[in-house]
Amino acid sequence: MTELINVITEPIEENEGIDVEEILSSDEMSEMIKNTMQHLEEGKMVTGKVYGIRSEYVVVDIGYKSEGLIPLSEFENETNLQTGDEVEVLLERLEDREGMVCISKQKADKLKNWERIVSQYQEGDVITGVIARRIKGGMMVEIGLDAFLPASQIDIHYIKDKDTLMGKEFEFKIIKINEKRKNIVLSRRELLEEIRQKARTKLLAEIAEGDIRSGVVKNITDFGVFIDLGGLDGLLHITDMSWGRISHPSELLAVGDEVDVKILKYDPNRERVSLGLKQKMPNPWESVGDKYPPGKKVQGRVVNIMPYGAFIELEDGVEGLCHISELSWTRKINHPSEILAIGDVVEIVVLKAQPEDEKISLGVKQLEVNPWTLVAEKFKVGDVVKGKIRNMTSYGAFLELEEGIDGLIHVSDMSWTKKIAHPSQLFKRGDKIEAQILAIDADNKKISLGTKQLADNPWDDVASRYTPGDIVEGKVTKITGFGVFVELDSGIEGLVHISQVSDKQFENIKDVISEGDSVKAQVIKIDKDERRIALSIKNFLMGKEFEPRKQAKAAAPVVPQVKDVDTRMKDGLEKLAAALAQDTSADETVAEKAVVDEAPADETVAEEAVVDESPADEAPAEEAVADEVSVDPAENPEEEEKKE
Repeated sequence: MTELINVITEPIEENEGIDVEEILSSDEMSEMIKNTMQHLEEGKMVTGKVYGIRSEYVVVDIGYKSEGLIPLSEFENETNLQTGDEVEVLLERLEDREGMVCISKQKADKLKNWERIVSQYQEGDVITGVIARRIKGGMMVEIGLDAFLPASQIDIHYIKDKDTLMGKEFEFKIIKINEKRKNIVLSRRELLEEIRQKARTKLLAEIAEGDIRSGVVKNITDFGVFIDLGGLDGLLHITDMSWGRISHPSELLAVGDEVDVKILKYDPNRERVSLGLKQKMPNPWESVGDKYPPGKKVQGRVVNIMPYGAFIELEDGVEGLCHISELSWTRKINHPSEILAIGDVVEIVVLKAQPEDEKISLGVKQLEVNPWTLVAEKFKVGDVVKGKIRNMTSYGAFLELEEGIDGLIHVSDMSWTKKIAHPSQLFKRGDKIEAQILAIDADNKKISLGTKQLADNPWDDVASRYTPGDIVEGKVTKITGFGVFVELDSGIEGLVHISQVSDKQFENIKDVISEGDSVKAQVIKIDKDERRIALSIKNFLMGKEFEPRKQAKAAAPVVPQVKDVDTRMKDGLEKLAAALAQDTSADETVAEKAVVDEAPADETVAEEAVVDESPADEAPAEEAVADEVSVDPAENPEEEEKKE
């Protein structure tokens, strides 16, 4: 319009005295301008001319009374834009609030693209576009205009990080064209499914176990990787990824990686495929038997530690187990972590290789000499050794003889006389003591020791010190539910059964006796082999005489007296006569010993004398001798008086 006015007024301005404003306000001029503007309609495409190019705007004249301003950014694809160029723009409004015409180059281009796309494509056709930005519910795709891609139609599988798709060009399927709203809805998923189905059909017809196929990692889980083989997903399990040890599949692969895998198993009915990656390489266990013979020293890296041992990697895919028992000859190890840590590089010895089972047994302690092989040379049974109490248990004390070599003193070998319930009754940890070696078992790493063997066994001569019927005195050391233990002067303990504790009835044994009490009791039984002495406080309190003594005194007066008997027989008879001549209560023991200890032997001699040496005609003489020697208390009034 400005150009039109200029054309009209330019010759007029050259003639002075002509009023231009009057001419422009005339009816003819108004009609001319009106006719020129009749082709301008809001929402339509119009052709304009670049009137000027500014720093931020381009001035475009569309033949209206005012020019339009278009941002320079809308001409970014116009590399050679110059003043005077014609451009197509969209007339949005003839006048805004400031009386300026509103036009847009960008919207004009989109309108042209819309008309082009609608004329060239239909629903179901495939079109190429670039994912431009994310919006609520999906993404916008640039296909010449903005088209909507719903989130559910982006891919076959859910994509967590959609930003990875930004700026990338893909093919899309047009699923809806809305001419009224002038928008297009796209789907990448439908297109991928169609492509996938075609590839799947082809793959299922060709796939076979043992094939090497190329695929793309689609998803990673803790147990393996899903790989798209081109229409069919296969599972690459973590155990089939490497001959070596891996903790997670992500250590080897990432989503989107292209990888060649081997078809291990194919189930056409279920359309499931098992894949392998390590199977493309030789199995390292096939050569283990030759590379790792028993006894060979090798280096390895600790890759895992369990309570029962440590797994050590010798090479990729080859691991051996060092059992906890193979870590030390002498130390008692509760957990392998006391010696080894994951990542340690250690020297070890191959103990056994089983390639068929993919197992190798390893040892650390075999790097050193087994000290137990030298035990038989250093120690002998019967030797007295010195050591330090290293540890104590309920059954004994461990005595350290030298570093790594312990001997066990069992509680039963600590005392001849005392019943030891726990070693702490005699020792404490750290004590330095002597002990005698009782047994050596180098194969089982055991040495048996004893401390009681350093002293004489008091039970060996117990019969010579105590006899049934003796009255003994001792100290109460222990009270139990079945009786009382009394320690005698020799350190030997005797048991007073609960029935022999008192001559009176009682409900609680502690009511009549206490630990530490000094008591007197009668010996009623001695068992040397079982190391037992039975005592009776009750008999002592009642003054009850031991039964064998009664029997001995009853048998004493009838001891046969013979002629020419052995000297020992005569001595026995003389002792018996002397005993009977004295106070019975005072010399009862002497009489018993004479009868019990010597009478039987003398009787035998007397019998032999009678049988072997006496002729028949000497019988009256024997009776005379017997009458002369025998003493009958009933026929001796003096003795009866003494008794009374």
